[in-house]
Amino acid sequence: MKDEQCVRFLQWALPQLRMRWDGFRKVRRQVRKRLTRRLRELGLADTEAYRDYLHRHAEEWHYLDTLCRITISRFYRDKGVYAALSEQVLPTLARAAQQRRDKALRVWSAGCGSGEEPYTTAILWHLELRARYPDLRIEIVATDADPAMLARAREANYAFASVKDLPPGLRDQAFEQAHGACRLKPAYRCDITFLVRDIRNEQAEGPFDLVLCRNLVFTYFDDALQSELLGRIVATMRGSAALVLGIHEELPADTRGLYPWFGKLRIYRLHESASHPDMMRS
Repeated sequence: MKDEQCVRFLQWALPQLRMRWDGFRKVRRQVRKRLTRRLRELGLADTEAYRDYLHRHAEEWHYLDTLCRITISRFYRDKGVYAALSEQVLPTLARAAQQRRDKALRVWSAGCGSGEEPYTTAILWHLELRARYPDLRIEIVATDADPAMLARAREANYAFASVKDLPPGLRDQAFEQAHGACRLKPAYRCDITFLVRDIRNEQAEGPFDLVLCRNLVFTYFDDALQSELLGRIVATMRGSAALVLGIHEELPADTRGLYPWFGKLRIYRLHESASHPDMMRS
């Protein structure tokens, strides 16, 4: 499939899936490979034939939706974000949890893929923060729409390319070499629950002190769906909780109740009175 054919097809199909072309512009190669394979499976000549197929087989739209899931990730992605989490965000949230006499700091990793984001968070907590808060544990709920990705996450085996951005000290303590792969040690896996959830249909059960929603909702979904899902995400957050977006993402223009904590890093904090979706609209 030629790139221009893929572009034309995605510009036509994505809005019907409540997605936005701009989010796929730089990562469309992954989708193009999947589309090429799907056309081959169906015995279709080109994307025009696939359009006709979609018109005649409504159930294929669901399959097309699965082809548009972007699975690019790695440990410690955007190191400035994780530095801020380790040095200021998690300690601040931990102190607030202690003041409430909570026993756990609760984190939701939305669109967790094969586990790199929640595992990075767990590694930071155990190796850099837990000793400072001995009476507090971390509970991470990691969700994704793709069961295959979650199966890979539970295995916790990664190529070196996936873990190379971790600071060497953290990497050496958290991983062991096994059959040519980097295997995460059990101590950094026990606080994470992986659940199959499509964020468009179901959110994790809060309340959460920290929500990591990076490079998903505010990259790939259309504006109306972004606003709708933001309200649902906020409804899972405790007052004064933090929300982390991807560093190239923006909140919807009509957002209320969240204020920049580390603006350039796209880390926001929720006003105490704004933990209800109605408070997020002007």
